[in-house]
Amino acid sequence: MPDDPAPAAVGDPAVAPPATAIEVVAGVIHDARGRILLTRRTEGRDLAGLWEFPGGKREPGETPEAALARELHEELGIEAEVGDPVIAVPQAYPHKRLRLDVRRIREWHGTARGREGQALAWVPPHKLASYAMPPADRPVVAALGEPAEYLVTPAPEADVGSWLETLRQALAGGIRRVHLRHGGAWRETGAAVAGGQGGGVDWPGLVEQAARLCRKAGADVLVNGDAELARAHGAGLHLQASQLHRLGSRPVGPEVLLAASCHTADDLKAAEALGCDFAVVGNLRETPSHPGRPGIGWDGFAHLREQVAIPLYAIGGLGRADLTEARQHGAQGIAAIRSLWPDA
Repeated sequence: MPDDPAPAAVGDPAVAPPATAIEVVAGVIHDARGRILLTRRTEGRDLAGLWEFPGGKREPGETPEAALARELHEELGIEAEVGDPVIAVPQAYPHKRLRLDVRRIREWHGTARGREGQALAWVPPHKLASYAMPPADRPVVAALGEPAEYLVTPAPEADVGSWLETLRQALAGGIRRVHLRHGGAWRETGAAVAGGQGGGVDWPGLVEQAARLCRKAGADVLVNGDAELARAHGAGLHLQASQLHRLGSRPVGPEVLLAASCHTADDLKAAEALGCDFAVVGNLRETPSHPGRPGIGWDGFAHLREQVAIPLYAIGGLGRADLTEARQHGAQGIAAIRSLWPDA
């Protein structure tokens, strides 16, 4: 990418990000072995030494496709056919704002080389996360390899067999990340909780069965709020916003998925500081569970998105039809109960 302006000094008025975002395009380029190309930012540039997806700034009047093809030729010496969008990530830095529009490269011809002195690395997809990257590039890695849908389970009914069967159907339909959540506040391990029909439900026992179903399907499974219950069943942990601000350190090991529900920039920054692997942000729209409460909308989501680097799911009145728009505002995908729970 072309050189960026030097960082502003601390206390300089320029530290406040400008209102207008710089439009940047980048490409996901595969080789014959399925590896993905990263380039390293050269010395003397902002964020020098970090690895990124190759591309550069979009010039006035250029389409994203034309800009990316031009940048890849100038930077790498290749001729590229630009394909479908992956994700567009808004990101605020101390002295600038940008929107990183990432596209797949259908085909490319030539020999990729660092024509501007930048180092290149062909990286297997599962190793992308181990490379140090600028904040805007980190959500791209998740968009390439992590689920775009995050099912939040509804309150279990007294007929847990029916609930488990519906979960099985969701998994059979392609759901690969599940948040096991009782409809009310989370309860202590071992407690029986009221189901949707008012009957007692053994929540820890139900979590055990649900986690087994998820593992069998190859799906990530996270338990709401209760680290002990998550640990007992080899599941990840999903924190509520109120829990985020009471914790001083990550409550589970780095090998365990950690997520959080967030509503404000402070929530998101707390989630990032704890080392959450992703967060859920909303509500995007008014929902039956929150009548009369207007959603933040996509502009509000994008404003929160640009303040952190962790992957974010949007939640609140969304369904699979919203996935494309979600990605265009920097979301990993959507989280939902009704639209992802079969026959809900």
